Amino acid sequence: MGLMRFILALSLLAVSPCLFAQKKMLDAEAIWKIQRIGEPALSPDGKTVAFVVRKFDLDKNSSTRHIYTVAMEGGEPKQITTEGSVNERPRWTPDSKRIVWVSNRGGSGQVWGMNADGTGAKQITTIATEAGGILVSPDGKNIVFQSSVYPDCADEACNKKRMEEEAASKSKARVYTGLLYRHWTEYQGKRRNHLFVVGIDGGKAKDLTPGPHDVPPFSLGGPDDYAISPDGGELCYVVNTDENPALSTNNDLYVVPMGGGEAKKITVNTAADASPLYSPDGKFLAYRAQAKAGFEADKWRLVVMERASGTATILTEGLDRAVQSMTWSGDSKRLFYTIEDRGRQTLQMTPVTGGGSQTVVSGASHIDDVQFSPDGKVMVYGEHSASQPMELFKTTSRSKPVPLTKLNDALLAQYEVPAPEEMVVDGAEKAKVSSFVLKPAGFDAKKKYPVLFLIHGGPQGAWGHSWSYRWNPQVFANAGFVVVMPNPRGSTGYGQKFTDEVSDDWGGKVYDDIMAVVDKVEAEPWADKERFAAAGGSFGGYMVNWMLGHTNRFKAFVSHAGVYDLRSMAGETEELWFVNWEFKGMPWDQPETYSKWSPSYFTKDFKTPTLVLHGELDYRVPVGQGMQLFTGLQMQKVPSKMVLFPDEGHWILKPANSLLWYKSFIDWVTEFTAKKAE
Repeated sequence: MGLMRFILALSLLAVSPCLFAQKKMLDAEAIWKIQRIGEPALSPDGKTVAFVVRKFDLDKNSSTRHIYTVAMEGGEPKQITTEGSVNERPRWTPDSKRIVWVSNRGGSGQVWGMNADGTGAKQITTIATEAGGILVSPDGKNIVFQSSVYPDCADEACNKKRMEEEAASKSKARVYTGLLYRHWTEYQGKRRNHLFVVGIDGGKAKDLTPGPHDVPPFSLGGPDDYAISPDGGELCYVVNTDENPALSTNNDLYVVPMGGGEAKKITVNTAADASPLYSPDGKFLAYRAQAKAGFEADKWRLVVMERASGTATILTEGLDRAVQSMTWSGDSKRLFYTIEDRGRQTLQMTPVTGGGSQTVVSGASHIDDVQFSPDGKVMVYGEHSASQPMELFKTTSRSKPVPLTKLNDALLAQYEVPAPEEMVVDGAEKAKVSSFVLKPAGFDAKKKYPVLFLIHGGPQGAWGHSWSYRWNPQVFANAGFVVVMPNPRGSTGYGQKFTDEVSDDWGGKVYDDIMAVVDKVEAEPWADKERFAAAGGSFGGYMVNWMLGHTNRFKAFVSHAGVYDLRSMAGETEELWFVNWEFKGMPWDQPETYSKWSPSYFTKDFKTPTLVLHGELDYRVPVGQGMQLFTGLQMQKVPSKMVLFPDEGHWILKPANSLLWYKSFIDWVTEFTAKKAE
């Protein structure tokens, strides 16, 4: 029997490579099976983490969001909500006994409260204009929430009546006398977003930010743009009061008593101020600020204001990275904050009194949502990487991270999910240009592979060692491509100068950087230079359109939501501060610049087969850009196809649409990069 066991063991070892090789390839359908974790909230007593899990149903083309909790000491996460399709934004009461959250279980989005185990659910608000974005005051007496209301209405009855009248009106005409009349996927209506306060047990809600402005305004990215003081007596919020918000990033901080009254402006910066966060002892207010008015991609600095004197101090001026999010230590002596650094998001720490920054957590990943136990000894955070979707972890200064959730481990164990490599080349002016390279599962260096170059959007953005659902490189690699994701000029996380150098130079150094990466890849023994393809979205789509008129090195292109004609783009888009900064004015101010960098001026040189993808609700890069591009391709008799999504905006977010998007994309690049028969 001993000999037989030995022979059996040897036979298993012999076939084990085959068993591993039978793992499935991660495809577009698989990523919609992943449970998406978000909004973690550590209880004040440090014993439990509440969080949201979003699950998708491909057959129903829908999703559900529910609240889960997991004990800090370990154990399986527990689902504590079951009713409704949207349950989000869990926030603890100070005694850690109840959770307040937003749910549509009653037919509309309202604030609810429940016991920590999910029992005893009670509806707190019944506001006709619905509620969201809740905060619980640290004293446990009040809840602050957002609601979109008619600014000239003084009470709930007025808002309800106006909503009914507007819905019943036979005319749906829109009338505007100012800009920013539409944004991303919606036209501006007659309502404005305001912040309200209501008692923890319900009652009449009070509008704390009455007036004609959205509070908070559209976010330029980052944490909440409002916060409650530790004593529960004051609300700090962000608002943009400039006359023409389409040209302005001048978001300022205001404070107002929690009982209502006159608001006070506390910042004077002409650029953006955002993300207020009170220190636990109430002495300081931390926030993020930019220095360049009208430039949404300027470096975010960490600022601390002493509340008693109003003195503000920048803590990270010497750090050449943008602050993404932050949290206070329990003793109010230190600030922990995340920065984007070379494709990763790492955790830093600095004393509130100033001084050098210290790296707390770094590595090949993206971390966020950092929170500490009351004694400051245990840290909870979310982490994801290019080969692992978001999960929650805990760690101490003396221990390795321990996962609190493993919701997707069983699913991902069925698939090959390789990690990317990193490559650095000399780009324009000898600048170092980094790229992430993802090779297909089972990659054989002795074989030749087609290569897919992905161009990121922004242009002030970056590919990172992070999980993606909309442009998942694992899906593209497992379709048979080596995927190369360059971070050329304009990319964030490589210093502000590197980011700045794309402005007013859209087809210049950034194009040269990308082509330097193409040159490097072409020299690799595994790269088949006769089977190169490139794809990009937003600015990445612009770059694909620019490449159409400037190179014939690719066999196929995919342009998603890409800018084609800069002049018409400037007249149709909504965030005019963007084009105004990028091209130093509007088309009538800088006609030469707009013609110099517009792909439309090079249409006669288009030759590469191109797939055009666009959402009809995209007001960031309006759908006319994609239509004009397709017209140009067709008139030039270039093989081309256009796929329009009437119910999508700048991003393709619905499951069925996403599956079609991935299939159209992969079918197109595969068709034109297929290996020819010998």
